[in-house]
Amino acid sequence: MSGPHDYHTPKNAYTKEDLLESGKGGYFGPGNAQLPVPPMLMMDRITEITVDGGQFGKGSVIGELDITPDLWFFQCHFPGDPVMPGCLGLDAMWQAVGYWLGWSGSPGKGRALGVGEVKFTGEITPDKKLVRYEIDIKRVRRGKLNLGIADGRVYVDGEHVYTALDMKVGLKNVDT
Repeated sequence: MSGPHDYHTPKNAYTKEDLLESGKGGYFGPGNAQLPVPPMLMMDRITEITVDGGQFGKGSVIGELDITPDLWFFQCHFPGDPVMPGCLGLDAMWQAVGYWLGWSGSPGKGRALGVGEVKFTGEITPDKKLVRYEIDIKRVRRGKLNLGIADGRVYVDGEHVYTALDMKVGLKNVDT
């Protein structure tokens, strides 16, 4: 199996078009990490991605989502009282960890594997403008299963609304 860097030279930021290309499997190569496509892609851009930044000095990702009242989840969660489901914010952070694993050179297909603790202290509503995801990589294990463990925070218009500790994402290296 080819590694992600055989297909993609890492950059320090990514546009929406870049993220959409990743969703098609066009960045890290066949059998390697890719983002979901809309509507499940929960980021419009990655404004910063590092291999040695963040709280633990092991890597970080900062992603953003533009909020508009016509986003699909506001139509169904809940009619008359629209709010972004907290699980979508958590999924966005898992997406960022998986992207980081592929971006940093780990091969394999990505899956969320768990989270230690999640806390919601606010909500994201259609009157807001910008969601910011901040991810700090805590540990990385590379081998047959490439594993990233990270802590993350979600902000909406600058207000801290979610925290997730010990998010786990794995990339299973499927050599065939």
